[in-house]
Amino acid sequence: MSEHRFIVTGAAGFIGSNLSAELLARHPDAELLAVDSFRTGASMNLTTAARRRGLAGFSGTVLPDAVAEIEWDELLASFEPSAVFHLGAITDTTIADESEMIRENAGDSWAWLLRSAVAREIPLVYASSAATYGTPPQAASRRPFPEDAAGEPNNVYGFSKWLMEQEHERLDRECARHGLKRPAVVGLRYFNVFGPGEGAKGKMASIARQLTLQMLGGGRPRLFEDGTQTRDQVSVHDIVSQTIAAAGLGERPDPEPGVYNAGSGRGTSFEGVAQACRDGLNLPDRPTDFFPMPAEIARFYQDFTLADMSRARAGLGFVPSHAPAEAVAAYAAGLAQESTD
Repeated sequence: MSEHRFIVTGAAGFIGSNLSAELLARHPDAELLAVDSFRTGASMNLTTAARRRGLAGFSGTVLPDAVAEIEWDELLASFEPSAVFHLGAITDTTIADESEMIRENAGDSWAWLLRSAVAREIPLVYASSAATYGTPPQAASRRPFPEDAAGEPNNVYGFSKWLMEQEHERLDRECARHGLKRPAVVGLRYFNVFGPGEGAKGKMASIARQLTLQMLGGGRPRLFEDGTQTRDQVSVHDIVSQTIAAAGLGERPDPEPGVYNAGSGRGTSFEGVAQACRDGLNLPDRPTDFFPMPAEIARFYQDFTLADMSRARAGLGFVPSHAPAEAVAAYAAGLAQESTD
């Protein structure tokens, strides 16, 4: 039996497939169980991510079930993972059925997985979201978001992720009351992730991908007026590295449990993203077309996000290594190459 045994939920999604490929590349002897309902994930994500990472193919095992259908205690007992990465969730922020979003992302199955992993002392890393912040006071003054600024999300997706964090916090308090050590559980608030492998996300793909495809199609990049809206754009390569570090598989073998921001620590305006795409595609003559933001969108729009990464540096030993503009340009160039292959 390999000492490297991983479970990745949402493994056929954008981040999950990149994470799975990286784990298999770093640990050639690894046994990886990819859990995915394939509701939005795709088998092609697993195979292409493996190819991009230089692997002969995807060598894990696939469990094509919804996270909510799994008997977690039984699965953890039989597979005996050395770490669990829980990325499976409904991620479409336009979903109108709030009960479905909450039940799928933060329902009983999440509590069962969390408590089963802790009872068996298995490190658990789960995907939260920058959507848990909503529009904190720091946004108005364009300052980085510290972790304690979250709690008033603007949509049900962010609320579902906040509920996940609250279940985690309740378990922390229970352990503290009983004099037990803090569980090896880390939540990561992913900011705006972009990079190879997000093609299956469709309308939920990053602004970098959307603008690149607009220009590759012969058009101009289109943005809401006036393009100064700023987000923390972060390369999927950094997100994968931080997710692995959160399980104690990075430079620091003893990460501090808790909830952390997962971003680049840099703000990039949408027009800045458009310029990076132009640079990567070598299309300097494609100016941006700006159009008014619809009122129904403006009411809940996050005009600014920026991750304060100081806690991640101290607690996980992780520092992002990809400058967003350079990474976007490289991504755009890669998409252009794919379109000609």
